[in-house]
Amino acid sequence: MIEIKTSKLSDGEFNRGVFATCDIAKGTLFHEAPVIPFPNEQHVHIEKTLLADYVFEYGANHTAILLGYGMLFNHSYTPNCTYELNFDNMTVDFYAYTDIPAGEEILINYNGEVDNDDPLWFNQGPADEDGGQPEDSSGTNE
Repeated sequence: MIEIKTSKLSDGEFNRGVFATCDIAKGTLFHEAPVIPFPNEQHVHIEKTLLADYVFEYGANHTAILLGYGMLFNHSYTPNCTYELNFDNMTVDFYAYTDIPAGEEILINYNGEVDNDDPLWFNQGPADEDGGQPEDSSGTNE
């Protein structure tokens, strides 16, 4: 249903993105990304690594590293995908927010809510002084 290909939107080191391999209907759950959660107070250590660019807030007290394709979705302020935290299954679940035709890149809003047009956290400067994540951190990508 999805695959990783070169993305024209990504200007990172790897230039990857997630693409639909078939038509995906609005509302379809198409990917469940397992997570490795860790307490927020450990985030100061992750900030010193490349993994800092690939984490999501995971509830009030945890941050999580996403596995599977979860770390590879690119950002858009007009996303065709949304995601939900699934604490029971320890996953982040990705749903089609619109109908997604085969071949189209699947995009999420890194701010979490599809209509949130706040500046992205990684464009606002460093984490707060105690080493915590900036508010509304929702992960980043390639």
